[in-house]
Amino acid sequence: MIEKEIIVKIPTGLEARPAALFVQVASKFNSHVYVVIDEKKVNAKSIMGMMSLGVLEGEKIIIGAEGEDEEQAIAELMKFLTETREIE
Repeated sequence: MIEKEIIVKIPTGLEARPAALFVQVASKFNSHVYVVIDEKKVNAKSIMGMMSLGVLEGEKIIIGAEGEDEEQAIAELMKFLTETREIE
């Protein structure tokens, strides 16, 4: 199991469109992937779970993964959250 703390750099945070794209990235992997903010932990492959977190730009979250492709999952999700760009 791997856990990494990260600061979200997406200007809109994880509102509807970026949350959906985040879930798509997470869903590519066989590993169990989750996100923790404060004391709330959700399945990163669940759009409703991710949107319920209300993650804003600049917030610190923890991304975790457990499974055969956990390292690749964490790497891709961290890249997704730290690239400063507008999501269309």
